[in-house]
Amino acid sequence: MPDSHRATVAVASPRRLHSVDAVAEILSIGRSSTYDEIRLGRLRTVRRGRRRLVPTEYIDDYVELLKAEASESEGHG
Repeated sequence: MPDSHRATVAVASPRRLHSVDAVAEILSIGRSSTYDEIRLGRLRTVRRGRRRLVPTEYIDDYVELLKAEASESEGHG
């Protein structure tokens, strides 16, 4: 694949790694709550140097966790 084509594909691709602030906005929760979920291990992250980033699939995993918890609580209500 020529280098010029690779660059075009990379620019056209959706973002795969998100800052914690961006994740808070995506999930419609506060920044502190997002860090709490990370600290508790419920929202996983990766490190890139000193930055903590959240891959898109980890956001999806977190949403699935919330959905499963909601289903469990409805079943016990």
